[in-house]
Amino acid sequence: MSANDTDNKQQFRPEDHPNDHFLLTTVVGSYPKPKWLNRAKELYQDPESDFSDDNWLEAKDDACRLITNEHERAGLDVVVDGEMRRNEMVEFFAHRIDGYEFNGPIKVWGHNYFDKPSVVSEVEYDESWLVDEYEFTAGASDRPVKVPITGPYTLANWSFNEAYEDDDELTLDLADLVNEEIEKLVEAGARYIQIDEPALATTPDDHAIVGEALERIVAGLPEDVRTGLHVCYGDYSRIYPEILEFPVDEFDLELANGDYEQLDVFKDPEFTKDLALGVTDAHIAEVDSVEQIEENIKKGLEVVPPEQLVISPDCGLKLLPREVAYGKMANMVEAARNVEEDLDEGRIDIDRSTVAPADD
Repeated sequence: MSANDTDNKQQFRPEDHPNDHFLLTTVVGSYPKPKWLNRAKELYQDPESDFSDDNWLEAKDDACRLITNEHERAGLDVVVDGEMRRNEMVEFFAHRIDGYEFNGPIKVWGHNYFDKPSVVSEVEYDESWLVDEYEFTAGASDRPVKVPITGPYTLANWSFNEAYEDDDELTLDLADLVNEEIEKLVEAGARYIQIDEPALATTPDDHAIVGEALERIVAGLPEDVRTGLHVCYGDYSRIYPEILEFPVDEFDLELANGDYEQLDVFKDPEFTKDLALGVTDAHIAEVDSVEQIEENIKKGLEVVPPEQLVISPDCGLKLLPREVAYGKMANMVEAARNVEEDLDEGRIDIDRSTVAPADD
């Protein structure tokens, strides 16, 4: 489904939105965990502690409410819970998929370790992964809620494959499971799904299998369900324009981190989907000024018209100090509203003459 076929973004426009133009503001997903939640986890995992299952559940619930509220206070149009219940983006899902097992952490860089799972038998869907998380967040907020899900290509690529002939076969089986989960989320009321495929940026020659997996993921979804694909920083010229064939409404791209050096990649041919543009660098622990973010938003307007632009940080914010993460979000929302007002008043003149028309 193309973003030009149906504008399912307008359902997220607040009733009291102040401007005629609407640049939807959201986040990629992760957010810094409160320090007390990390302490609660330590207590829960300590065999000498009497910190019970109920205590741990209450701590996670409280953190989800707190961060969802923080997103609301920042003014985001669409919120998430900051992934307070999740640990690592592959590990979280692998624990919930039959066919995976864990054999201990491996060193990935420096002093960082990753509990890399192994696929030891055919993957199967058992219990829902995210429906409870979504329903809790939706109940804690009066804003629309986005659900990020790690995509099947990354779930396969970042695991040891000991059961399938190749990773492509594993990816497609996982795509069927992701589709099953999304169908349950849609039944629960979710209307905004984001597929995270950071592995695509590191192995971009595999865009064909990612496209085939996405076809399976979105099969049968109603048109009012908005789907996006988040791809972390990489050489986008190796996957563009091929990704325009992917059956999603928007692409969430990390461009601020590279100071928009790759912006021109998306001008030829014309970007025909919605662009969720990273306008704050998630890797720098400083709050971007409103003025700087306004200039970054205008970079996106060089690629797509306002109706195809979504405003977001570059990537998840979990590694930042919490006050910095909040400052980035709050300034991002203020900048988006300012640019909308300038668009309403005709004060922005963007030169899109270098954009090559899409092939009919």
